[in-house]
Amino acid sequence: MTTTTTTTTTTRMPTLFVSHGAPTFALDPGLAGPKLQALGRALPKPAAVLIVSPHWMTRGARVGLSAQPETIHDFGGFPQPLYEIAYPAPGHAALAQRALDVLQQAGWSAQGEAQRGLDHGAWVPLLYLFPNADVPVFQVSLPMGLDAQGAWNFGQALAPLRDEGVLVIGSGSLTHNLYEFRSGHGNDAAYATAFTAWVREAVQQGDSARLRRTLDDAPHAQRAHPTTEHFLPLLVAAGAAGEGATAEVIDGGIAHGVLSMDSFVLGAPSAV
Repeated sequence: MTTTTTTTTTTRMPTLFVSHGAPTFALDPGLAGPKLQALGRALPKPAAVLIVSPHWMTRGARVGLSAQPETIHDFGGFPQPLYEIAYPAPGHAALAQRALDVLQQAGWSAQGEAQRGLDHGAWVPLLYLFPNADVPVFQVSLPMGLDAQGAWNFGQALAPLRDEGVLVIGSGSLTHNLYEFRSGHGNDAAYATAFTAWVREAVQQGDSARLRRTLDDAPHAQRAHPTTEHFLPLLVAAGAAGEGATAEVIDGGIAHGVLSMDSFVLGAPSAV
């Protein structure tokens, strides 16, 4: 008698960096929203999304283990409809625990957070990528005190999850000067376009060393990122993709004159 064995293969997922911009991006899709929607349809469906946002920073790493993460409205002074948005995606306890194990095995101080929900850095871009909230999601915090190399290393520690169907997303903003955002701008600021072009080139060339030097070497880096936390998720995503990863640019334009909304698909076949 012959026994047939069936094996299940899991698609190796790319990684993403998405610019979530201001919370109002949830109401005003601009140029970036439809492109993220199209990207979500083109991607192979993940087993789960692991998302790192600068709006959850902790001492050491934390992993959200909630079976049904709440939608956190972690902002103030914005239009009331924003506070009425819910993103009811389920969590994924097994893969969140796997992420916790992977981080600990790589030497990171990591703990689980049983009640952690999704902050706006997570749910705002997911509204476009997976609008039906039908892909499980869990959040991983951005450890405090990381420099560029540390953020890259953190992403590398998460890389094994890609082979288990997990879509690793770093959510930040390609430029993030809140003072200038609040002051208001009409035309696109020249410094924002120059900084964006520099980063695009580094990403498209797969030049990870140059990418890690961005905050030191890119034009207008200090103005584009007076603080680093909204840039570091790009390095987390790039670290998870690995050295020399191919990349595609999702041109999101510049919102409010100063917030570059570009996103990147890293480590994926060009067909995605």
